[in-house]
Formats: sequence, structure tokens, C-alpha cells
Amino acid sequence: MPDRDPAPAPGAALRTLHARGRLAAEYPAVRELLAGADRDALDFAGRVLAPLDPEEVLAHHPDTPVVRVAVTGRGTVGEVVPALTAQLARHGILARTRVCGSGGYLGDLADPNSPLYAHAPEVTLCVLDPLTVWDKVEVPWQPLEVSVAAERRRRVLGELAQAHAASAPRGATLVLNTVPLLRRFTHQLTSLTQRAELSGLWKQFNADLLHMARPSAGLAVLDLEPVTSAGVRADEPRLGAYADAHCTAELLAHYAREAAHLIRALRGEAKKCLVLDLDGTLWDGVLAEDGPEGVTAAGTLRGAAFGAFQRTVRQLASQGVLLAVCSRNDAGAVRRALAEHPEFPLRPDDFATVVADWGSKAEGVRTVAERLGLAPEAVVFADDTPFERASVRAGVPGAAVVELDAEPALHTEHLLADGWFDTPALTDEDRLRPVRYARRAARVGSEAASADHRAFLATLELRVDVSPAREHELARLAQLTLRTNRFNLTGERLGTEQVRQCAAAPGAAVLAVRAADRFGDEGVVGAVFARIDGDRLRVENLLLSCRVLGRGIEEALLGGLLAAAREAGLTAVHAVWRPTRANAAVRTLCPRHGFRVVGGPGARPGGDRATGPAPAPAAEAGPENGAESRAGEVRFAHPLRTLPPVPGHVTLRLQLTDEPVQPTEPTEPTEPTEPTADGAEVATCTPSRS
Repeated sequence: MPDRDPAPAPGAALRTLHARGRLAAEYPAVRELLAGADRDALDFAGRVLAPLDPEEVLAHHPDTPVVRVAVTGRGTVGEVVPALTAQLARHGILARTRVCGSGGYLGDLADPNSPLYAHAPEVTLCVLDPLTVWDKVEVPWQPLEVSVAAERRRRVLGELAQAHAASAPRGATLVLNTVPLLRRFTHQLTSLTQRAELSGLWKQFNADLLHMARPSAGLAVLDLEPVTSAGVRADEPRLGAYADAHCTAELLAHYAREAAHLIRALRGEAKKCLVLDLDGTLWDGVLAEDGPEGVTAAGTLRGAAFGAFQRTVRQLASQGVLLAVCSRNDAGAVRRALAEHPEFPLRPDDFATVVADWGSKAEGVRTVAERLGLAPEAVVFADDTPFERASVRAGVPGAAVVELDAEPALHTEHLLADGWFDTPALTDEDRLRPVRYARRAARVGSEAASADHRAFLATLELRVDVSPAREHELARLAQLTLRTNRFNLTGERLGTEQVRQCAAAPGAAVLAVRAADRFGDEGVVGAVFARIDGDRLRVENLLLSCRVLGRGIEEALLGGLLAAAREAGLTAVHAVWRPTRANAAVRTLCPRHGFRVVGGPGARPGGDRATGPAPAPAAEAGPENGAESRAGEVRFAHPLRTLPPVPGHVTLRLQLTDEPVQPTEPTEPTEPTEPTADGAEVATCTPSRS
């Protein structure tokens, strides 16, 4: 039997919260309670959480992440909602769910005025049950006739995907799934040859569905074959006959789990780093007792299971997952074992950092995150010891904990069960992440050796290139909108296709920010989404990866953007900041660079020429509280009279459009400065008026 963490049963704790009417008030606790929950606890959680009013939860916890989900399908599909609600709660996400007409997915998706689109879903689940094709096949039938019906249905689904893209909110995703082939249909054929033909044609139908998938462009397809091949029955004949509910509860539970992983990936919440224990996790044996030569990952059947797990970990690393070690062992013995053991697929260079000491695992995981410049939410910790898992779960809030046990043959299954590292598309930056974090470590070491931060920056040889994004960079820009939280002006999330549409729009300036220094090429580290509107440049979003903050890139980017706008003959640059859970610090970026808040009584009496009438004014207008229009939004304008300097240690090349526009030499402010309410000094200038 697998060992379990010594903690109250999740089901019992949930029942207590439910009985006391405290589920909404203590919703954040549900995430931890469900982290290691079994099927029964998840079933109960779904039943009590699905009826919960999201507004009640948000009244207590307004920062709770929310996703709007619409559910439709060929048959009765409402039973997927409790399972999905519980699975999303496991990941700290609150669901606003709407179940549309039972069996009416054709009308739901084709009609732009349907209740489905009125819900404004971010994700639409169209559940294709095992009868999805067979309801259009007449008896008697032959395999070829089934294939024709399947192809017609696939084409209809393609048309519905286009309708969804046109009618759903920008960036929304339609989710389809492969369709299980039931034995009750295959065995209606008495010819073994025809039975094999039908199976082959059906596999082609599902393959064609999977080839339609473009998650970053708004269409995803869940593959249910791994679920059914693991022994999960697909159909429920009695409920199918009497209630038009053809999927088993177990299949829907697994479907909901995969859908929740997809939703998390679409939101840019993929984890970045896998922190691994050693003894009983990566190898068989105890290093402190057996020595570096005595531990094993081959040679015996049990040892080979550890070797297989190491190969799985290395496969993840090849796709950009950072690897780290957190072990209660002597550092020297760990180094020798990793470097010299002939059986290990993983070598020292595969690990971004190693923490080996006799301190707590929670402190070790925090040290790993700090060394790599990661938030705890980006970390997954895997350990075979219940105590250590409980320590990290309590001491590193936000980190995911994988419950390994004493059976190494199941380590891979446990590690991959929750899709922690799933992402809509793998970019070059993902694959190169380990290399770039190794360079980061060298850069941090060099900085630590320098007594003067400014002197260190002067030796960095920092080069920043900003120009219209190339086709192969669009996926990376989409990824930045999903994953960048701190330095993100608006928090808007875009898929690759949405980025492509932005870049193709008239007057658009969708710029990729690339950086390099003497330690190596950082690749695409930021993005600017802007458009030229008459004589103005409107910055609709600006993002920078957290890993490059603090080097002056943000100052160079904004200063260069202003200079390029003036060089292009524009008269003003406008920008907007919208508050999110994590971007409060970037609120002061524009005021620090000479922007002034626009709006409020007297500031824009006629409204802004390009955006329409001014919003209802705040109580007072001005830098103290801003021109708030929706959800705390603050809008800024820069008249381009006095430009902020570009930091002297940055070599900046900036093209606003495909036609090269080079900023002049860095300019120094010449007008007097005045403090803003944020405490920053900005050049005095007159707010832009229409």
C-alpha cells in the first residue's frame, strides 16, 4: 500500500467546512485539501462546490482566479460540471459554468445569439460522447459508410470551430475530444476483416480530429484513448438508453481532470522547475549509508525502475523543464554520485542547481526558487517521504507536491498525473530555458562579486533589439502574455492566433523585445502591443519577463519607444494600466517616464478623440488616483516634449515598424521635475488634450 501524508482526510475536512457553511469563506483552503484527494473526496467536493455561488466566494476572496466555462455536447453532459469544478478547485481556480441545451451542441455553437455565447465563455467544452457518429449511421451499414458519416461529422465540427472563433470572446478556446469506439458496434460485424477495417477507419477519424487541434489558436482536442486504454469504461448503456447520458461517471471524471489541466495550461500556469529528492526517488538506496557506489538505478529489476524514472525526468528537461535537487545529504557525496555513477541517465549538467544539506526540505525548496529567480508557484517538488512532502506543502505555499511512494515503478505515473508542465505550444525559449538559467547563474555570480551594481551593469555589454515580431516569434509573444504577471501593463492573455491578428491589424506595431549580454543570448524577453492611431501611438500592452528585470531593459524600452514615436513624427504616446493580482509595481512605470494621467473633471471635457467619450470621472482627477474607467484602469499620455534618458549601459536598437526608425542619442530631461503621488520624479509637462 502506498504511504500517505499524515493529515486529516480531505473528505472529512471538506464535510466539516460544508456543514458549517464555510466553503465560500475558506475557499483557498480547498486547494490544499484536494491536493492528494482520492476519487471519493473529489466526487464529494464536486457535489458541494458546483452549487456554490462564485460571487459569494469572490466577496470573501476577490483575487481568486476565475474561468468562465460553457458546457455543451451531443447528449446529456451536465454531470461533467461537478467533476470539473472539483478539478479546477484543486488548482485554485474558481469556475463560472453554464450548461447549455442537452444534445443541442449544433445550435449552441452555430447560433451567435445562443445562451452559450451570452455566457461569454473563455473555454467551451463540447463533449463528444461515444454515439457522436453513430446517430447518423443507418442500419444496415458497412465500415465505409461509417467512415463517410465520421468525416461529415468532422467537417461539421470544423465549421462549428470557425463559428466559435467568430462569436466567442477573443482568445476563447473550444475543446473537442476524441470519440471512443464501442465494442457493441465493432462486434455487430461478424467478419473479422471488416471489424479490423472499421477500427482502422475509426482511428483515422480520431487522428483527423487531433490534427485539427491548435490550442494557441482557439481549438483544443482532448485525447481520451489514454484514459480508455487504462481500463476506464466509456459508455453507460442503461443511462444512455433512458437518459441520453452515454458517458460513464468515471470517464467524465477523467475528462474533467484533463480539461482542468488544459485550462491551467491555457492560462499560462505551467510549472517551470522540478525539484527532486534523491534517496528513494532518483535512485535505490540511501546515500549516507550506502555511499555513492552503493546506490543504484540499474542492475536489478527495482533499480531499473529508478533508471526508467530518471529517463522520464530527462525527457521533461529536454523540453525546457528546469531540474533541481533538494536532498538531506552531504553535498560532496551528492556531487560524486551524480558525476561518477555509471548507471545514471541524469548527469550534473542536467540540474540547474543542487541543494544538499541537513536543513528542512521546505527551506531547501525555497532556496532553489530564490537561486533560479522563480516564484514558489512555478515549482513542483517530488519526494517519496510523507514527512518531507508535508513539510514542503506547509512551508512553501503555492508549490505543487507530487506524492511518490515506495514503489518506483509508479514514480512516472505519479509525476505525470497532473500535467504540471503542460503548455499550449513549445517554443524555442522553452527548450533553451536550462541553458539560459545556467547563464543567469553565471550572471548572478558575477554581480555578487561586484561591489558596485552600476559598475556591474557597465560591464554587462547589454544589447536590446526591439522590432516587429517575426512569424516564428508569435508563439513566444503569446506565451509571454500568458505567463508574465509582474511586468504586464494590462494582464491581457492572448493565444498565438490572437497575436497574429493583432500584428496584421491596420496601424499595428507588435514588437518583440530581444536581449543579449556578454553571458549569452536571452532570446525574446518581452513584447509591445501598440497601434498608430492618427498622430498618436497607443500602447495597448507592454510585457517583460521577470528574469530580465533590474538590468535597465524596461527603462531602455520605454525611453526608446518614446524617442522612436517622436522620430516618426507622432505627437503623443498613450498607454493604459489595468490592475491584476501581481502587476501593482508596474503602475508607476509610466509616471516615472514623464507620462501624465489623463481624464477626470476638466482634463478631457470632450472625451478622447480616438477612444470616444470620457468615462465617468473619479472623485478627483490627477496623478493621485488616476483616470479610472473600468476595474481600476488608469490611462496615461506622454506629449513627447521631453524624453526620458535611455540608460547608458544599454545598446538599444528599436524599429517601430518594418521601416527602420532609429532613436536619437539618449536625451536628458531638461525641464524641472516634480514628484508624483507615487514618489517618483517625472518631467513636468502638460497633459494631452483632444
